[in-house]
Formats: sequence, C-alpha cells, structure tokens
Amino acid sequence: MRLVASDLDGTIVGPDNRISDRTVRAFRNCVRAGIDVVFVTGRPPRWLGPLSDSLGHEGTVICSNGAITYDLGAGRVLKAHALSLPDLFAAAAIIRGLYPAVRFAAETVDGFHLGPGFLDPGVELPGAVVPAPLESSLTESDTVVKFLARVDGTSPDEFLRTVGPAVAHLVSATHSAPRVAMLEMSLHGLNKSITLADYAASRDIDPADVVAFGDMPNDVQMLQWAGCGYAMASGHPDARAAADRVAPAFADDGVAQVLEDLLRRL
Repeated sequence: MRLVASDLDGTIVGPDNRISDRTVRAFRNCVRAGIDVVFVTGRPPRWLGPLSDSLGHEGTVICSNGAITYDLGAGRVLKAHALSLPDLFAAAAIIRGLYPAVRFAAETVDGFHLGPGFLDPGVELPGAVVPAPLESSLTESDTVVKFLARVDGTSPDEFLRTVGPAVAHLVSATHSAPRVAMLEMSLHGLNKSITLADYAASRDIDPADVVAFGDMPNDVQMLQWAGCGYAMASGHPDARAAADRVAPAFADDGVAQVLEDLLRRL
C-alpha cells in the first residue's frame, strides 16, 4: 500500500459535512507511515472544507470527477479538463428531447452557472449567482469542468440508463446522488480513474500498490483500476459489484476500519 485514494461523500464525509475522529486518525496514521493520500471526489474545489477543517489536508485533491487536479494547501488548480461548449449544448439538446422538463447547471474552474429552476425552491444561491439559461451565461472563456442535468419523476439510475448511452459520444455521464435524479457529465472519456492514474504515475506508483475507497457509480472506474478497490457496504450496488472487496458501512467508519487493519500489517 503506497497510495490511498478515497472518495468523500458517503465514503468518509457524512450528511453533516463532517469526517469522524476515527477516520481522521486513520488517514493521519497513513501519512505518518509514509503512504501517499489523495482524495478523489465529485465535489468542486470550493466544497473541500471537511478536508482542511477536519483533516488538515494540504495535498492534492482530484475534484469534479477527475476534471480538476487541485493543490488544497496552495488553493491552486494544477490542471483542468474542460468540456467544449458545442459538445455541452449538443448533449443538452439530446437530454431535453428525452426529458423536456430537465434543468441544467454547469461547474467551471471559477464558479457555478445555474439554469432556471435547477435548485429546489428556498435553497440559497451560491455567491452572486443569478439563474440564467446556460446558452446565454456561458462563453468560450469559461472552463466548464462539469455539466449537470436534473429532472423530477424518475430515479438517478433510470435517468443515467436512459441518458448515458444517448450522449456517450459527447460526454462521460455518471451520478453520485442516492435519491436525486441528477447526472454529472464531464469531458468525453474522463472519469476519476483517468486522473488518479496520472497522479499515481507521476509518483511512480503502480496500480497494484493503490487502495481505493468509494460508494457510488462515479467511483466504479476508480475501484476497478486500483489494485485493491473497496466499496462501502452502504454504497450503491454498481460500486459494490465493481470493487474487489467491501468495506464496512459508512456509519461504522468502514474506511477507518480497513486502514487500521492494513496499517497493522505493514
């Protein structure tokens, strides 16, 4: 075990946006043992508070499902994989044809663009964001790293099953929301494993020496790529099917339990 790669939400971060003390200790002990630690999340850089507040992490975080490599200590984007606007708008047209009531949003390196109705009523808008159709708010100067689509009246899995193949020639689609039908789309061919593989190679670490943790469909490729992929027992069936092993549930500090056991074997 030379590198530990972990998802955040549902894996080590709970609905209260906190990381348990036991999990914090486990990751700190990994660092003390000389093991590289990288976090691989669908979150954008502005939502990494739990890592700095609870863990004091100052290293690399792979954000937006692999689209951004971020230096948390320096607060700096190291690399970004952008979607082209023509591909984004072509995908939007296809999705709108399948689900006419769909709403869209887009994450850029610098902020968030909200289409009308994307957020639930009463949800506070981030920063100074003003809802507007993406066709009018996005410009060629925007580095779009994640395209979001949301709809009512279906499940996240069904939404992905319907839309994924229809837009597969334009974008990579996945989801990480257990109950909300919201798709996360990135540059065609991009996922967490692609950027994690680049990170590991830059440190001369083989996939066989990587232990990865995740819980949702956006973790599937990462769990398959790592030499040892652990899906959370509380996670999505697709994640559990993709993983080599199953870690105890999130509520039982499953990641911490596995890391404690692995560190004892070193």
